[in-house]
Amino acid sequence: MNDTIELLIDTVADAGLKLIAEKVKNSERITDKECLFLFEKGSLPFVGALANSIRERLHGDTTYFNRNFHIEPTNVCVFSCEFCSYSRLYAHKEDGWELSIDQMLDIVKTYDGKPITEVHIVGGVHPKMNMAYFIELMQKIKAHRPGLHVKAFTAVELDYMFRKAKLSVEEGMKQLHEAGLDSLPGGGAEIFHPEIREKICADKVDADGWLSIHEAAHNLGMHSNATMLYGHIETFEHRVDHMRRLRELQDKTGGFNTFIPLKFRNQDNAMSHVPESVTTEDMRLYAIARIYLDNFPHLKAYWPMLGREYAQLSLSFGVNDIDGTIDDSTKIYSMAGSEEQTPAMSTAELVMLIKQAKRKPVERDTLYNVVKDYTEVDFSATGFDPSFN
Repeated sequence: MNDTIELLIDTVADAGLKLIAEKVKNSERITDKECLFLFEKGSLPFVGALANSIRERLHGDTTYFNRNFHIEPTNVCVFSCEFCSYSRLYAHKEDGWELSIDQMLDIVKTYDGKPITEVHIVGGVHPKMNMAYFIELMQKIKAHRPGLHVKAFTAVELDYMFRKAKLSVEEGMKQLHEAGLDSLPGGGAEIFHPEIREKICADKVDADGWLSIHEAAHNLGMHSNATMLYGHIETFEHRVDHMRRLRELQDKTGGFNTFIPLKFRNQDNAMSHVPESVTTEDMRLYAIARIYLDNFPHLKAYWPMLGREYAQLSLSFGVNDIDGTIDDSTKIYSMAGSEEQTPAMSTAELVMLIKQAKRKPVERDTLYNVVKDYTEVDFSATGFDPSFN
């Protein structure tokens, strides 16, 4: 790995890029200014090589995935984010859906006897789906399947729940955790900077609110993920500001598992006039995130949003996790024009996708404990059924 970086140092002409490469070689943190410089001047091969060296230093060739499924309680929402193709305003909900607790529990029961480790629950912010509603849901899930990890609710959903219940963030998180909430997803972060947030999601929880909810979860011993919606109207400076705030909280709590860049998709939303980022810029973003976020153990490419082939490509640009089997009809990204309109992959498909990239597929649970190493498993030789298993 260091041989690759030494070659970069020897061949790159720019003194600033040389300094950054030296820091990466020595496992030193880069500054905000240096991160911005990478966005402005770092070529894709340069940042990719640095990010891959960090990835291999941390994880070797190991690439994680998990067996999970998603439940989306509703797409009805009181908020109106400009980039969202998914939600339907509560006042105009003709084409929206609202699942009952029993309907969601029935979804959980369809996985009885299958080696699923996680259910991921996120959706719109529905005024009738309050704290009591979701506490009852989680209690029933845990009663039915105690070992199933419940990763649920974005900070946007939680902020609304807590305010409606007139609870502090700390008390609200405590009650949900006691009811069965095990960890938080990273959604709702978008771009933290108020200049951009005001334009794309002005009416929902701000950056400080998002960060305080995740900090409260971390203080309870829970882990969470973090996201950034990129490739729309934000500047490089806004990206650096966003990642800086995450890095600072991670320094404080150590509670984030993974960072997940989310590509803006422009189909059927109020920002359809904004062109989507090209693949080279997607890969540069992943690579620079891996270089800058030195205290985040994992970098994930969410394959239903990015697409299978591009998620596979990202494994050479710092990414060491491509999420899970999903196996659902999640519509958050398909409705916005993502590459994957039916986001489900079998374990065999995920393993083969990772192996094709010359990486080692390892099934994990939500907290990155190893469930099974598939490196030596040959599905073609065993006649394994590639359907979801």
